[in-house]
Amino acid sequence: MPTVKVRNLKNKEVGDIQLSDAVFGAELNESLIHAAVMNYRANGRQGTSATKTRGNVSGSGRKLWKQKGTGRARIASLRSPLWKGGGNVHGPQPRDWSYQMPKKMRRGALRSALSERLREGNLIVVDEIGFAAPKTKDFLAALASLGLIENAKRAKTLIVDSLDNANLVLSSRNVEKTKVTNSFGLNIYDIIYHEKLVISKAAIEEIVSLLDPKSEGAAEQAEAPAKAKKAALAAGDAKTAKKKAEKADVEAPAKEKKAAAKKPAKEIVEEAAPAAEEASENE
Repeated sequence: MPTVKVRNLKNKEVGDIQLSDAVFGAELNESLIHAAVMNYRANGRQGTSATKTRGNVSGSGRKLWKQKGTGRARIASLRSPLWKGGGNVHGPQPRDWSYQMPKKMRRGALRSALSERLREGNLIVVDEIGFAAPKTKDFLAALASLGLIENAKRAKTLIVDSLDNANLVLSSRNVEKTKVTNSFGLNIYDIIYHEKLVISKAAIEEIVSLLDPKSEGAAEQAEAPAKAKKAALAAGDAKTAKKKAEKADVEAPAKEKKAAAKKPAKEIVEEAAPAAEEASENE
């Protein structure tokens, strides 16, 4: 298991922490990270770009001049794509660019990216990120002491801690190239975009519980009884429907007999007349 020094906001070592090998010791998988980043960016697209077709542009619907005899090109409509101000052909139309990426692939990309940041030495574990008051000055001083500001150049920094830490959120919201999120909002794009990661000890535990493959298997096992119950209910509904169909097949002849009994005497005599005539002819 990789061991990392735990620091405070003054960059003093206050202990060590052993990180999960399953989460922070994964191999670099560039293709998986690329697929996850493309999925994240595609899901963030608005998809609202559009052009006007000939049915959307304004203009007369009448034929501007007669078909023959003018010496000019024939025209059917001013809104034709062939004419200036006409409609656009095969232009972009509003669409949904988002698509679903398998959960295991998405989590695998997060594990690979976090592990690579650790191997690069760009992952800093902090004991606690606390400020007495929401002051940007104190926040910038903490970044400088952690070595994230050098020669007036601020590194792109992602801070992972609880969003309930109001002083941290308020202190950092005006600082460029810095983003604060929690372990549940951690995504592949932020890890790749930001050069440095600052993670609190509490957030490390949450990330391990979210991304550890063993915990994923436990979650699936916990969901299994609910899925089995749902399948059993569906099977029960199918059996009930089958029983109703069988009952209807059994009751159908009785209903027909009952309906026949209710027929008027005139209809019964008319139905029996052909049979009686055949019998008399045979005699």
